[in-house]
Order: sequence, then C-alpha cells, then structure tokens
Amino acid sequence: MTDWEPPSLRAQNEIELWLGADLAHLPIVRSVVATLATRADFDLDSIADLRLAVDEACSTLITRALPGSTMRCRFAVQDDELRFQGTVLSDSDSAPSTKSFGWRVLSTLTDSVDAHVKSNGQGHQVDIELAKRRVVVDVPGAGA
Repeated sequence: MTDWEPPSLRAQNEIELWLGADLAHLPIVRSVVATLATRADFDLDSIADLRLAVDEACSTLITRALPGSTMRCRFAVQDDELRFQGTVLSDSDSAPSTKSFGWRVLSTLTDSVDAHVKSNGQGHQVDIELAKRRVVVDVPGAGA
C-alpha cells in the first residue's frame, strides 16, 4: 500500500487516514467517524452504531494485517449516508468470515457491509466497506 497514489478527495465530504495497523489507533478512527456523523446530523444512536461498527471493521482488518504495515481508512459523507472503507495488506487470501460474531455486529449496526480480497503483487489487499444512512424524519406541517 505504500506505493499507492492518493485518490482525489472532495474536500467537503471525504477524509482519508493512513495509520499503523495497530489496535492502539482505534480511538482515532472512532473519533473521526463520530465527528463526521455528528456534523452530518446523525442521531446519537446512529453515531454510537457507527463508532462500534468502524471499531469492529478496523479490529478485523488489523488482526489480518501484515506486521508493521499500514491501514487506510476512508470516510465519505454524501447526502444522508456515511460510508467507510478500511484497507490493509495481508498474507491471507480469504475475506473475513461472514459467519463470525464480528460480522454479525457489522451487519446489525450498518445498512450495508461488504468485504473483499484482491491480490496486488505485494500480498493480498483486504477491504471492508460499510455504510449507514441517516434517519430522516418528516415532520407534518414543517416547512409549510
């Protein structure tokens, strides 16, 4: 992953972090997703769900990462949805199990979650992507 060319980011709604693939960095990632969700007007329960889901996704990735490698975390807010993608290099060519307790947590806390692995010449790139939509409540008579 060290040779990747950073993609263009839309300054208003995308953030990308590169961190050592270490559990000690989880508070940083949780803080970023909570801040983005707060700014995007997610309710408190959804913010808590996102914090837990991103924590679980990153924990899963870190346990698969090559020792001393980097984890990339990308956050994007668009309309009423917050998307997260975490990526590490691994020596394993299998995706995280969708039958694990951790996967059950991810699928319960988010609106969508997916994982995939692809070989890239340096090892295997493991990605976990998730998304959560903000609940929009229509208030009768509002705006009238």
